[in-house]
Amino acid sequence: MPDYTYLDLAKMIDHSLLNPTLSRAELEKGIQLALDFDCASVCIMPYALADCAARLKGSNVRASTTIGFPHGGHTTEIKLAEAKRALADGGEELDMVVNISAVLSGAWDLVAAEIKALTEVTHDAGQKIKVIFENAYLNDEQKIRLCEICGEIGVDWVKTSTGYAPGGATIEDLKLMRAHSPESVQVKAAGGVRTLEGLLEVRALGVTRCGASRTAEMLNPARAALGMPEISAAPASAGY
Repeated sequence: MPDYTYLDLAKMIDHSLLNPTLSRAELEKGIQLALDFDCASVCIMPYALADCAARLKGSNVRASTTIGFPHGGHTTEIKLAEAKRALADGGEELDMVVNISAVLSGAWDLVAAEIKALTEVTHDAGQKIKVIFENAYLNDEQKIRLCEICGEIGVDWVKTSTGYAPGGATIEDLKLMRAHSPESVQVKAAGGVRTLEGLLEVRALGVTRCGASRTAEMLNPARAALGMPEISAAPASAGY
């Protein structure tokens, strides 16, 4: 028998609805899919967050969205405004992109101050924050320094990528991020995990969340392995 329960895996999935070409009808179908599979959250485009949060109210699926997505180059003031609006719209988890340019420039004070400001406003509202590194553009030293900063500040998750860079989560990066983050900081994989086998592989590394649009393709095989009926779902959209 598998060494996991269905919810062990379903509650790893942040169902991604971030592709900019998704229509409102497709977003609504995606929210329903996340409810049907009882995912951890729906990560949706900011403009649709309020409606998403209303749909998820009373369920065990959390409403989440992005901040500074996907390039991270917004000013801190704009990111804070985005975060405050997202929290007001019912956002329970915020996935923020670091200022990639500042990281590559070694402007660590700016990077840390921004992460701290966004973490404080999120935690003050009683919600959680994930910090996206966009590892495809970084070297190991930069990734490690970001893990250290996030650990010192007390973010909730460190996350590999947006899913829209040249590369997404890699096993090497996930191992590095888990090794250099305190136990209190969780690790999220994004980009490239598309099968049950891939989900189980990253779970074994200590990953607790995975951004995915291929939720049905991962969770229906898990249900079959556990002797549960499959859930009918439309094909995945482009993206993660």
